[in-house]
Amino acid sequence: MAEDSDIAQARHSPQPQRRRRWRRVLAWGIGLLIGGGVAAAAAVLAILLIYGRDLPDYRQLAHYEPPVASRLYAADGSLLREYARQKRLFVPIGAIPRPLIAAFLSAEDKNFYEHGGLDWQGILRAAVLNVRNVLTGRRPMGGSTITQQVAKNFLLSNEVSLSRKIKEAILALRIERAFTKDQILELYLNEIYLGEGSYGVAAAALTYFDKALDELTLPEMALLAALPKAPSAYSPWRNPKRALARRNWVLERMYENGYIDRQSLEAAKAAPLAPRRARPVEPFRADYFEEEVRRELVRRYGADAVYKGGLVVHTTLVPRLETIAERVLRRGLVAYDRRHGWRGPITRRSIAGDWADRLAKVAVEPGMPGWRLALVHDVRAEGAVVGFKDGSFGFVPFETMRWARPWRPGQRVGPRPKGPEDVLRVGDVIVVSPRKGRPPVTIAGFFDERTGAPLAPVPQYALEQIPEIEGALVALDPHTGHVLAMVGGFSFRRSQFNRATQAFRQAGSAFKPFVYAAALEAGFTPSSLVLDAPFVIDQGEGQGKWKPRNYSGKFYGPSTLRRGLELSRNLMTVRIAQYIGMDRVIAMARRFGLDNGMEPTLAYALGAGTVTPLQLTAAYAMLVNGGKRITPTLIDRIQDRRGRIIYRHDRRPCPGCSAVFWSPGMPPPQIPDTREQVLDPRIAYQIVHMLEGVVERGTGRAIR
Repeated sequence: MAEDSDIAQARHSPQPQRRRRWRRVLAWGIGLLIGGGVAAAAAVLAILLIYGRDLPDYRQLAHYEPPVASRLYAADGSLLREYARQKRLFVPIGAIPRPLIAAFLSAEDKNFYEHGGLDWQGILRAAVLNVRNVLTGRRPMGGSTITQQVAKNFLLSNEVSLSRKIKEAILALRIERAFTKDQILELYLNEIYLGEGSYGVAAAALTYFDKALDELTLPEMALLAALPKAPSAYSPWRNPKRALARRNWVLERMYENGYIDRQSLEAAKAAPLAPRRARPVEPFRADYFEEEVRRELVRRYGADAVYKGGLVVHTTLVPRLETIAERVLRRGLVAYDRRHGWRGPITRRSIAGDWADRLAKVAVEPGMPGWRLALVHDVRAEGAVVGFKDGSFGFVPFETMRWARPWRPGQRVGPRPKGPEDVLRVGDVIVVSPRKGRPPVTIAGFFDERTGAPLAPVPQYALEQIPEIEGALVALDPHTGHVLAMVGGFSFRRSQFNRATQAFRQAGSAFKPFVYAAALEAGFTPSSLVLDAPFVIDQGEGQGKWKPRNYSGKFYGPSTLRRGLELSRNLMTVRIAQYIGMDRVIAMARRFGLDNGMEPTLAYALGAGTVTPLQLTAAYAMLVNGGKRITPTLIDRIQDRRGRIIYRHDRRPCPGCSAVFWSPGMPPPQIPDTREQVLDPRIAYQIVHMLEGVVERGTGRAIR
């Protein structure tokens, strides 16, 4: 009985029941874990399928070519212009200082070399902080690795959303499998935006410190690494205190991560920010020439290639000649405009109160270096007292106004001024230029507005007038077609219309040499006689009669072709064209590139056809070079970003020019002349010789 009682007691003991309960709980737990794992795996798989199928191809990063500025160089190698939409310089990872890399790793991704694209510790830390930020109303923080930032910057948008973060993570994992850590870091350090329009560490080093990467100090490197989080907020110019605190934070992270020692940390933290803006580089300016080249580049390769493709363009411009051409054209236009009279002031303004502010608002571009807008404050017997927008004063003597005869309609001018009051009035806004080498002048009755003391002696200026007339000048190498200088107008800032290439004007008497060339080709000689006498041409039904005349209004009887060209005789030119036929004249013009819609009427023999100055200059160059065809060009050669030549103006073959075929004692290779002969060289020589007579004893004697 006792035994049965023990068995019954054991049967009803709670321990087996507890074990069974724990087994059930354990089974449920294992089931939940397995089910949760399967569900999580399914969720991850679903996310990968949903967000991973339409992602950009990360393999394109292997062919990454950052936007690089295109550069224009003059014939002497000096820089003319850069074309770029961003400040960017590409630097390979091997050329980036290791301390700078350490600074960015410490600030942005200290576990970069350990993780596989995602830093799970960083993600968890960011999640905890973001809960706190959301509760306190602060902006959520990121937690992205450098690889994730590469994925976002290169392949995704800046959209703030969960879907973008998921795509970013997927791409980061793929990028890590396809690229080495150094390749990823190279992409990041060359693409990251660091403020002030600078992309990449090399451009930022120039922007903030005017230094190359290998010249940066440790605190300067730390400041650059402080910028990616918020370039504007941590700008050393806009927010120096925040920038200093952020820089020192980066230095402390570098110390904690073992990149620098305590002594280096303290020394770097004690250093001031000391940012320094890049020194402005003043390249040679040839605005009309450069804009013509830019248009040609865009036409050939497209805007993206010009502003992002890193083209290296070697132009034909000779800066010394361009300077002379610009000066000569401007002086000529100013002199011509002066001869046609003084048109009066630009506008008028009151001299009371804030007169300098009112003058500063006058939107007129003087157009010449040194020229300034001025407001007339007083007119006296010796000249005029003028003020400038900076509040300073000057004096314009009457002797610089004597040219200012009043303009009259019909190309006429009035009498010479007898005094300054005949030219200027108080309140006139005029243009003046400094009189170099002239001593300052004391002006009685004027006082310094700040001190009340008599005004100190002021500089002398000359009265100027912005010309209304425009012009262009082209200088060309007759053998190569290289445009050595080009000026398309008085002022590019006033008008960007390039009259050298875009203005079609009647050639006038400049076309006559080509009529005479056609005559020589038809059998005439320079000594052939042509009658210089009046005649009438019936132009056909309803067209009336045309009576050409010489500029002098006189007639000179039988004259040689040479004399007819030297004195630019209209009647002789028309008779020659009538005799040989306008078809010959038009054919000659076509060979020289001057047949812009020419018609077979005799008026075209006197230059009624329109051409551009560049076309006319090229045509004369072909006379000078012995009748060889040339194509005017502003570009000698173009290289791509890798230095390969993708365009060369001179396409002549050069057998034996390669160093592979050269050996000591060999003669220099001979480059064949492949230019087309458009005119018999003997005829070209005769025309040039006849044109020399124009300067020696003809209508061009004034330029001797």
